[in-house]
Amino acid sequence: MESRYEPQAIEEKWQLNWAQQDIDRTPTDAAKPKFYALSMFPYPSGNLHMGHVRNYTITDVIARSRRMQGYRVLHPMGWDAFGLPAENAAIDRGIHPAAWTHENMAQMRRELQRLGLSYDWTKEVATCSPDYYRWTQWIFLEFLRAGLAYQKEAAVNWDPIDQTVLANEQVDSAGRSWRSGAMVERKLLKQWFLKITDYAEQLLADLDQLKGWPERVKLMQANWIGKSVGAYLEFPIVGSGEKIAVFTTRPDTVYGVTYLVLAPEHPLTPQVTTARRRKKVAEFIAEISQESELERTAEDKPKRGVATGGKAINPFTGAEIPIWIADYVLYEYGTGAVMGVPAHDSRDFAFAKSNKLAINTVIVPEGDNPNQKLKSAYTEPGILVNSGNFDGQPSQEAKQAIIEYAQDQGWGTAQAQYRLRDWLISRQRYWGVPIPVVHCPNCGIVPVPEKDLPVLLPEDVKFSGRGPSPLAKLENWVNVPCPTCGTPAKRETDTMDTFIDSSWYYLRYADAQNPERVFDSAKVNDWLPVDQYVGGIEHAILHLLYSRFFTKVLCDRQLINFSEPFQRLLTQGMVQGKTYKNLRTGQYVPSDRIGDLQQPLDPETGDPLEIVYEKMSKSKYNGVAPRDVVDKYGADTARMFILFKAPPEKDLEWDDADVEGQFRFLNRVWRLVTEFIAKGGAISPREAPKEPTALSKPEKDLRRAIHTAIKDVTEDLAEDYQLNTAVAELMKLSNALGEAKCLTSPIYAEGIETLVTLLAPFAPHIAEDLWHQLGGSGSIHHHAWPQADSQALVADELTIVIQIMGKTRGTIQVPATVDRSALEDLAKESDIAQRYIQGKTLKKVIVVPGKLVNFVVMD
Repeated sequence: MESRYEPQAIEEKWQLNWAQQDIDRTPTDAAKPKFYALSMFPYPSGNLHMGHVRNYTITDVIARSRRMQGYRVLHPMGWDAFGLPAENAAIDRGIHPAAWTHENMAQMRRELQRLGLSYDWTKEVATCSPDYYRWTQWIFLEFLRAGLAYQKEAAVNWDPIDQTVLANEQVDSAGRSWRSGAMVERKLLKQWFLKITDYAEQLLADLDQLKGWPERVKLMQANWIGKSVGAYLEFPIVGSGEKIAVFTTRPDTVYGVTYLVLAPEHPLTPQVTTARRRKKVAEFIAEISQESELERTAEDKPKRGVATGGKAINPFTGAEIPIWIADYVLYEYGTGAVMGVPAHDSRDFAFAKSNKLAINTVIVPEGDNPNQKLKSAYTEPGILVNSGNFDGQPSQEAKQAIIEYAQDQGWGTAQAQYRLRDWLISRQRYWGVPIPVVHCPNCGIVPVPEKDLPVLLPEDVKFSGRGPSPLAKLENWVNVPCPTCGTPAKRETDTMDTFIDSSWYYLRYADAQNPERVFDSAKVNDWLPVDQYVGGIEHAILHLLYSRFFTKVLCDRQLINFSEPFQRLLTQGMVQGKTYKNLRTGQYVPSDRIGDLQQPLDPETGDPLEIVYEKMSKSKYNGVAPRDVVDKYGADTARMFILFKAPPEKDLEWDDADVEGQFRFLNRVWRLVTEFIAKGGAISPREAPKEPTALSKPEKDLRRAIHTAIKDVTEDLAEDYQLNTAVAELMKLSNALGEAKCLTSPIYAEGIETLVTLLAPFAPHIAEDLWHQLGGSGSIHHHAWPQADSQALVADELTIVIQIMGKTRGTIQVPATVDRSALEDLAKESDIAQRYIQGKTLKKVIVVPGKLVNFVVMD
């Protein structure tokens, strides 16, 4: 028996033992209920940070507790291994992205294992492995077969110096390239898309099914999908057979349309531009091509535009109206055109005023003068005026009437529109999944045959950071015969957005080693949906939305039998570190440069500093490396602190003193158990509990504390996962054992075993070691979870607070079955009450049954 708690020694010992015994292998016993516990998998950046530790520890506690509660548990881990950072490393360090990625995966795997996380490593996947991305390509071809993948021209960020496309994250806030410093341009290039818009309504409607998701996440997704109900209207172009289509949620204002605005990129822009206006229009298009989408749509920026010289007809009024182009209209949104109603839209009003365009009032408050000159747009409901046969109708009622009229006349139709756009998945980079199609001059776009998958990433590439994608430079790789006709053809050189990889990985875990199929549908249908998914709120929209989209498509393709991937979602809060911030400059100062912490000052400027808690980062000098904490205190202490400091969904403020507190708690548990063992204590077959009358008061009190802990910890580990209060309950049980007056009783032995068992999901190494010291057989992590005895929870006596004039003076013990009048009598007769009420006039007695008795007295 070890006399001191030495976390590093026991953790290394048990991690090796668990690996040798393979205790975390996913069971195949279908007789048990299943539970799929999943953390969002990480990008292999090289080292874990505290956010990782929090995410994975929360999920590990859930997985371990469910195993002990009789579930067969799937708890896997893998790597979101493609992406831009690896390619940047290749450029900056002269190392191949594959080598950099695999080194980082190995390093992070070692750190995960040091935390004692109960992963089944036989389920491990890495998205950069051909064994995985073969099936990513296969799924892409399923989308292509279903008509859900297509290629079209789209606006992208273009670096004119490096001659390459940039992802949004490669463009700084000033609109410059991260590498060359050039002002980024917007350029039309052929890009691949997935038709997520075909599933917009289903994605929105099915949010109601997600009862186990945070409401704010569902709201964020609903807002991102952005359903609007209104009308699709067409305006004929003068002198042309073409029409300009717009979508509006305000058909009641259509008689007030005095101009149309096209996106500069709209294909009709060249057609409607007159010869006289061509130069002006070209100059404007060139100018705004330098701006990002964010700049063009910023609310606080004046809206700019130019007239094309073209005209359209408002079919409702018959009037000719001018056609403009403007920076605030984007071709990727809606129809790429909007109708200008300056009298009833604030943006249109400002645009019309600055460009001297007509403003026609068509809605007024009831009883107002319809000819009154507007000082600002009127955007509230009202009564229609200057609107033909619809004059006098309330604007809300007129919406439907005008839509029906447009349908009858062939000018438009009722329509729902979504803010959601089709998903652009093309990336002009190397380190990603090659899109498995060939471009043939005869056959067009030809899918790579399934037998030829995966289309492997070639290894002999050079990274310069300039020019087109490295893949486009590899002629031997690009030039291939067409799979259909044999004509010389070219491979697609775009790779897929890495969100594709993470949109289906949770399915592959259920059958991770299958070399013949994407997965066995029976296995996936058995394990999925995921019972509990844990990850950061930053993934609330895109990753989760794309995963839901993939699941619905694969369900429609009859590959799986469920349409939502994650039954319950927990979005854990951030881990924040303490840092010092200059109040004047806003700069962060390392704590080791600060002298007098009573009144911290910036050592360089002398300015006062404030102590703030913010997300950990190197730039804020507030990062804490998980390995440093584990080296000093052990993994169990790191886990206990992460779990105890705050509820899982709240932000957590790192505090070294609180880490020390958890280390002391585990030392206290170690002493309790080892002292029990030193006196001959051990786990023995559980005897039938004595009749309550046969137990002494100390035994009754301790047994009540034991079973209260079982009940409360079990409830805290239920669906809401209040892990911080669960740890607090463990501390209460430890205190009860430390204060117990029945050390030789079987009840005390029950308490020791219960404490170690309840501790196991939270601090798995110390619990395992103590379990074996106690003589337990097998692993504690395969031991049954204890059940609360409801009889033990019932107290024989109650502690009643005695108050005099509202001030607590002491407590008394009374029978649990005492009624209100008897409680008042017992309280009056108590020594505490007599000491304070003797010789005084008793005015009133306030009784709160089971809680307190308050005496109101007068001298």
